[in-house]
Amino acid sequence: MLSVHSCGCCRVFAARAIQFQTTPSLFFSTPDYKSRVGTARRVAASSGFAGDSGSDLRQETIADSRTNYAGVRLEETVDNGIRSGKLRLDSWISSRISGISRARVQSSIRAGLVQVNGRVVDKVSFNVKAGDEISCTIAELQTLRAVPENIPLDIVYEDEHVLVINKPAHMVVHPAPGNTSGTLVNGILHHCNLPNVEYSKEEALSNTEDSDDEFNSFYTNVSSCEGLSTRPSVASIRPGIVHRLDKGTSGLLVVAKDEHSHMKLSEQFKLRTIKRVYVSLTAGLPTPVAGRVEVPVGRDPNNRLRMTAVAGPLNPRKSRHAASRYKVIEILARGGCALVEWKLETGRTHQIRAHAKYLGVPLLGDEVYGATRSMVLSLLRPRTPSGLHSKIVQMVSRIDRPCLHALTLGFKHPHTGQEVHFSCEPPADFDEILNQLRKISNEGAFFTKHSIS
Repeated sequence: MLSVHSCGCCRVFAARAIQFQTTPSLFFSTPDYKSRVGTARRVAASSGFAGDSGSDLRQETIADSRTNYAGVRLEETVDNGIRSGKLRLDSWISSRISGISRARVQSSIRAGLVQVNGRVVDKVSFNVKAGDEISCTIAELQTLRAVPENIPLDIVYEDEHVLVINKPAHMVVHPAPGNTSGTLVNGILHHCNLPNVEYSKEEALSNTEDSDDEFNSFYTNVSSCEGLSTRPSVASIRPGIVHRLDKGTSGLLVVAKDEHSHMKLSEQFKLRTIKRVYVSLTAGLPTPVAGRVEVPVGRDPNNRLRMTAVAGPLNPRKSRHAASRYKVIEILARGGCALVEWKLETGRTHQIRAHAKYLGVPLLGDEVYGATRSMVLSLLRPRTPSGLHSKIVQMVSRIDRPCLHALTLGFKHPHTGQEVHFSCEPPADFDEILNQLRKISNEGAFFTKHSIS
């Protein structure tokens, strides 16, 4: 059974695990990091693989994995060995420059910095074929003018390539219209430098959780921020941010400190190899108490600030495949609430919140998804003696965010390849609500505790 408490020990525990390597398979042991230089990209004048000994080498470009790639040049002939099927220009260039994101390549193409057989091509989906001579210069990154702010950060782990941070509730991850200061990025920029990474609209759609404030304007209004590109092809420029948590969600989040690390971590999210476990408090008890929800999630047509999970044929223009596994850890208030563990197979916007609502058990405090105060009180009052009703009202009135916490995060380190795993217990507000629900159950003489192995 999951033992949830708020003692502030999670960061110390992680540090001890690193120092003493108590559990190498679970916790990260600090290696001797060395600066790594990317493999030289050789330029072939004739057909053949880049770097073949028989190629006529005209130029060699070294791409340091920590650079922002601005000005890196590629001149190469497409190999005869490519498959006969279609091969996009942006995909081919991305495969030839180690560590660069495809969105960065797409920006270079749209900026007119790519030529095919001597002619400028600004269409990212242009199909290349064997024998085509490609010349590419990587464009400068647009600068995000996020101001460094001295904001306290709960850093669970840090090395020269990544940061793992325990994000507090009520903090937006990165600047956006309406939230230009006080964000996690503002605090991180005060702590260290971060790479700017451009996202295409397609990549933005496939990315993980959005924060509430960004959701309504994410696709169209980000470019209105000072310093952001106004080109319609770029949806967002987010320094170091690989994934996000909702504004109201607390817990673990990984940040890349260089573009190579960003690319490697983004690949893991895309391949769904990132291990994420969340815990929540739900209004009601899921039935069954453990299961898998595979229901597409898309924007709610009646409320653009929230998502909706609707079973039925998948409409790729309106909803996206989403799958979550859940397990009840503890039944609270005679079934009025529950402590639930969630494991994500995908990372759609508001996925857990939408799937919880689909199950009929919205998260406590999540009024956007139906857990209004009147709804929660209607569940708890019939299950507790009348003498405890005042305590219930006080408890519910103090809940000011969805009770959701990113408990664990596991991934392959982008430079060492080692599997790393971090855990951090829920914060005090979550713990307080949980303890009050337990106390109400005990005092009500109908205490039920259920643990699923």
